[in-house]
Amino acid sequence: MNVHGLTLDRLTEAQRRIADAVHRTPLVHSRTLSERVGAPVWLKCENLQKTGAFKVRGALNRLLTLSREERARGVSTISAGNHAQAVAWAASAAGVSSTVVMMEHASPTKVRASRDYGAEVILHGDASAAFEKVHEVTDERGLTFVHPFDDPEVVAGHASCGLEILEDLPEVGTIVVPVGGGGLSSSITAATVLARTDTHVWGVEPAGAAAMHESFTAGHAVRLERVDTVADGLGAPMAGALNYEILSAHARGIVLVEDPEIVCAMTMLLERTKLLTEPSGAAGLAALLESKIDFDHARPVVIVISGGNADLAQLARLIQGQAR
Repeated sequence: MNVHGLTLDRLTEAQRRIADAVHRTPLVHSRTLSERVGAPVWLKCENLQKTGAFKVRGALNRLLTLSREERARGVSTISAGNHAQAVAWAASAAGVSSTVVMMEHASPTKVRASRDYGAEVILHGDASAAFEKVHEVTDERGLTFVHPFDDPEVVAGHASCGLEILEDLPEVGTIVVPVGGGGLSSSITAATVLARTDTHVWGVEPAGAAAMHESFTAGHAVRLERVDTVADGLGAPMAGALNYEILSAHARGIVLVEDPEIVCAMTMLLERTKLLTEPSGAAGLAALLESKIDFDHARPVVIVISGGNADLAQLARLIQGQAR
C-alpha cells in the first residue's frame, strides 16, 4: 500500500535514520484540558524537540538522503524560522553548508538561532518575495533546495512524529495538527493511513493564512496573495502540492481559527500545563476549545504542539493584549 508514493517501509526507514539524532518527544496527558474538551486529551510535545520544533525530523531526513555531490555543493531553504533553524542544525550535523532566506519581519529570536546553528541567513521581503529570492540564490550558487514542506523525504521524516503517537497511544481516535504548508499534517495523515488505523486527522489553520483550507475549496493547491496572522510558523503563502494531495484524500478536514483564539490557547497551555509554545503550536488546542472539530469523545485526542520558539517580547505583548 502507498499514499502518493509513500509506503510504510519508507516512513519507518526515515524514522530509523533520524532516531539517534532527534528526540522522541513526550506524549503528556492533561486532566485540565480533558475536562475542558470533554475527552481524554494528550499533548505531543514537539516544542521540546531539537531546535524547539518538529521541523528537524524532515530536515534531517532530507539532509541524510543527499548525494555526495549535493552535500558538497550545500543546501538552501526558505522559512519564517522553524524550518530555517532545523535545516541549519541538520546541515551542521551532517557537515553541509546551508543558506537560509527568511522574511524581513522574521522573529529576531529565530534569525539568531538559525545563524547560531551555522546557516548563512539572508533577510528578504515578505513570504512570497522570500520564495523568489531563495530560488534565485539556489540557481546562482548551485545549491540543493530543501523545501519546507512539499518534498517526499521531508514528509517521510516528519511522519516519525505520527508513528510515535501511534506507538505510544494505539487507541488514539483523533489527532489535531497545525497546518502551514501542510508538511506535518500530511505526514501524520500518511502515517495513520499506512499503519492501517482508524484514527482521524484534522488540520488547523489561521484564518489569516488559510492556504490549505482554500485549496480544499478550489480542488487543487493554491497560493495566497496575502498572509496576515500572529502564527508566523503557519504563514506559508501556499499549500504544498504533495501535502494537499495527501490531506484532501485522507484527512478528516481543515478548520480555521482566529488569532485571538490562538493567543487564548497559547496562554492556557502556559498557565495550566506549563508548556511554552509559540502561537503556531497552540492552533490545535484553539480549534478544540472553540468546538470546531467533530470527534469521538470516548477516545483519546492528541494535540500536536508543533513548536515552542516563542519570541518573548511578542509573547508579552500578546498576553498583555489579551488581558485588556
